[in-house]
Amino acid sequence: MSEFDALLVLSFGGPEGPDEVRPFLENVVRGRGVPPERLDAVEEHYRHFGGVSPINARNRELIAAIRERSDLPVYFGNRNWHPMAEDTVAQMARDGVRRALVFATSAYGGYSACRQYHEDIARARKAVGDDAPELVKLRHFFDHPEFVAANADAVRAALATLPAEMRDSARVVFTAHSIPTAADAAAGPPEEGGHRYSEQVAEAARLVAAELGAGEHDVVWQSRSGPPRVPWLEPDVVDHIEALHAAGVPAVVVAPVGFVSDHVEVVWDLDNEAAGRAAELGMGFARAATAGPDPRFADMVVELIAEHTSGAPERGIGEVTRAGCTVNGEPCAVNCCLPARRPARPV
Repeated sequence: MSEFDALLVLSFGGPEGPDEVRPFLENVVRGRGVPPERLDAVEEHYRHFGGVSPINARNRELIAAIRERSDLPVYFGNRNWHPMAEDTVAQMARDGVRRALVFATSAYGGYSACRQYHEDIARARKAVGDDAPELVKLRHFFDHPEFVAANADAVRAALATLPAEMRDSARVVFTAHSIPTAADAAAGPPEEGGHRYSEQVAEAARLVAAELGAGEHDVVWQSRSGPPRVPWLEPDVVDHIEALHAAGVPAVVVAPVGFVSDHVEVVWDLDNEAAGRAAELGMGFARAATAGPDPRFADMVVELIAEHTSGAPERGIGEVTRAGCTVNGEPCAVNCCLPARRPARPV
């Protein structure tokens, strides 16, 4: 097996103070033509929490847990806010790192969930130049048994917070970040039919529900940000809660299986908007925790590292393909998950 000098935890990033909110949001939407009024609305969501996203803190906790379990030096870089990936990779080069693994904080395939992290890696290496270390992204992990078990226990804990008379009839609703339907259709090599993102999210939900022994469950979407004329994955979580109420469902447990840690979109869209609508309807509501803080999540990351460093076997319990991501050094499939309506950028 090839040797690696370090691990880079690569994530989305988030502001850690009120003055950072607007510059962070402008980084997120740069080049996408998002109107300022949309940024104004999202900025208010962040200011509701003092301008601080929990995502950086959760990532630092994860890094500390990985360091307890691994001898590899662990670095932290982000796509959209400090510590920026370019700065981190430059520091890695100064520290003498020549070859490193990359853990991206997304379990799934698709452009935003996978390919864009490859673009982040390429951009950071280009910024550093010839001294940049080789960076190898770890594989998708939506069906890893530790990820599934952590999500299942989070749902069990959430169910336990509902009134006893509601628990048996509560509906488990899994949610993930919505994307344009065109982007989902492009997720995966064209010859395989695309839709890798939505299929993997649905598979993760199925596996968690099976672990719970749950009967009916639903997969819905949240955090849509595009113009109304552009179709996105549906139904929206709030719309679905209204539909469940109309069907006589007394309570709902919302499980953010599409996210590995809390950030503003999770705590605003679910803990405020979804929970608030359920309260208005008189429904019981509980939100499951994300998997990232569970100790088994860090255990899983160390297992993914071992696939590359010691030839450990891949563990996965799903029936949906993980092909197309980086697995044991193999790169993404050619033209996998090209961004919709934009020229392809180098991977």
